[in-house]
Formats: sequence, structure tokens, C-alpha cells
Amino acid sequence: MMLMRTILIVIVPCLLLACAKQQPANIPTEVPTADAEVKVTEEQFKRLGIELGKPAIRVISGVIKANGMLDVPPQNLVSISAPLGGFVKKTELLQGMRVKKGQTIVELEHPDYIQLQEDYLITKNQLEYLELEYQRQEELSKEKVSAAKDLQMAKSNYHSTRARLMGLKAKLELVNIDPNALANGNMRSTVAIPSPISGYVSQLNINLGMYVSPSATMFRIVDTEHLHAEVQVFEKDLPRLKVGQRVLLQLANEESEREADVYLIGKEITPERTVRVHCHLKREDPQLIPGLFFSARIETDKSTVQALPADAVLLFEGLHFVFVEKQPMVFELVQIEKGATENGFTQVTIPAGDASKQIVTKGAYFLLSILKNGGDDE
Repeated sequence: MMLMRTILIVIVPCLLLACAKQQPANIPTEVPTADAEVKVTEEQFKRLGIELGKPAIRVISGVIKANGMLDVPPQNLVSISAPLGGFVKKTELLQGMRVKKGQTIVELEHPDYIQLQEDYLITKNQLEYLELEYQRQEELSKEKVSAAKDLQMAKSNYHSTRARLMGLKAKLELVNIDPNALANGNMRSTVAIPSPISGYVSQLNINLGMYVSPSATMFRIVDTEHLHAEVQVFEKDLPRLKVGQRVLLQLANEESEREADVYLIGKEITPERTVRVHCHLKREDPQLIPGLFFSARIETDKSTVQALPADAVLLFEGLHFVFVEKQPMVFELVQIEKGATENGFTQVTIPAGDASKQIVTKGAYFLLSILKNGGDDE
């Protein structure tokens, strides 16, 4: 038994050693980290076009990065309802169509419109009679022929009927019926509702024959001539904001940036801990529509900083790095703090021990590729 145990003790380590030797040799390269080094030959250095330099002192604007959405001021967005309920008799609008201010956008009909005009004419005739009666009672009162209460009654009837006539007149004007046109008995069974602004139909909620109540929205018309940008800025950046600062906007479907200015800064923090910043576009574009999302860069005060060419700064795994020359043809990956970028230069904060060394200003991404591939320059 002792002999068997001895044999097993000897065999097991040998088996483990044999298995270890059979493991594959080409283990995947680890993700590059700070302090990783890459060595190149003189031929690679020239072929990759690597250039070295040191941070330069430059004046760069600080930048606040944010997101936002195009919007219109309240006076440029109108919801149109029926002043009095009615049935849709005619409309030629479609969503997206342009309308002009004062243009008829829908015609409504209802028996109440006829009744309203009839009540106006009857009340107007009554007022004429009551006015004459009031004047007659005044004359009789002066001659002390009639009682004072008769004068008071005539006065009350006259003023109450006059008030009723004024109310009916206001209702007629509300539905765009001219009270003066009713003098000859020209009553209308329909009313026309005009557009209060020029713009585009952004919402249409009616069809022919449909009954619409005064509380229902028939149309929404938006005037895109004066779009503005609503930017959501986090509260931590609020102290750096000022009215008049330059803003660069990039819409999701565009490659170029649009320029704007900070016009108003909100005074309320949202539940998402952001503040609304109202910006005016420098070049208005009526082809834009409200609701488009964009990314924004708000330029803050300029400051004198150390900067490198933007190509020298590498973004990797959410962190920023540069390659520092450790020895001739040997470069070390060093993590830095990145600031604003302007005119091709980026503000950088380099660790004190590496600040005086040469830094790769051109070809940094080639070195990173070599490092990730385990030293192979393909």
C-alpha cells in the first residue's frame, strides 16, 4: 500500500505538468492600460509619420457639452378650437400644408348659429322700442305726469336689453359674423374660422360631418420662422453659463454645426438636475421643424492653458491617453485629463513627471494599434 501511494504522488504532478505544457501559446493580448509601452524601429517611426512635440500655451474657450431640442415660442404655436360647437362643413387642409394669417381653414354649421342671429335682430328691435319708451317716461316725469317707478322700470328695461344686445353682438363677432350685415336680414347658416397666424398645419383632428365642441382642438398651426433651441444643462455647469455665450448645435441628421447664442437661462432645476437654457439661432431656417434633437457645445470664458494637437489625445475605454517618449523609439501610454478642444488643439493636464518629456503629436493612433496587436505592425 505504501508503494502504491508513492507511485500516485509521483504521477499526479507529472500529469499536471504535461497538461500545462499543452496549453495554447497564443493567448489574446490584454487591453492596453496606462504605463504600457510600445517600441518601434527607426523604419517604423518614419513610415508611420510619427512626430514629437511638447504642450504649447494656447488660449482656448471652455466648453459645456449638453443636449436639447428645437422648439417654438408660445406665440408661434396655435391650437384652434370652435368658439361655438358645430359640424364641419368644409376644410381643404392637410397636415404639413402652409396657411396664411386670415385664411379660412374650416367652415362650421349648426342651427344655433341661425338662432344667435335671430336673437340679435329681435333684441335690437326691442331695444329701439325700449329706448323710445325710456325717453317718453323721462319727459312725463319732468312734467310730473307719470310716477317715478314707471321711469325706473323703463330705464331698467332699456339698459338690460342694451346689455343683452351687446353680449349677442360679441358672440356674433366671436364666430366671425358681422352684426351690421344682418340689418337686411342676411342671416348665415355657416361660420368661417380663419387662421390667426401664418405657418404650417402640424396637427389635424377633424373630418367632414364631424361635430366639434368648443373644448376640442381642431388644428395646431406652427410658425417655424422663429425656432429656438432649448438646451438642457446640468446644474454643475450652471455657474459657467452667461447670456450671450456662443453655442454650436449639431442636429442628428446633419454633419455640420449651426451657431446660436444663449438668450435666457432658466431659474428652475428639473427632476433630472438640469436647467433649461433658451438659445436663439443666428441663421433661422424655416425648413427646420420643432422637436428635432441636437447635441450642443456652449463656449464659456477663454483661458490660457497647455494644449496639444487634437490627434495626440487618444480616447480609449472612456479614458484619455497620450504617448510619452520614455527612451528613443520607446513610448509609454500615459493617462491624462482632457479639456476643451478648439481650432484643432485640445487642453490637456499631464502628470508632473511626464510634463517635460516629448509627446507623440502625430501617429498616436498607429502606436495604439501596434500596442493592441501585441507589437505587430501590419
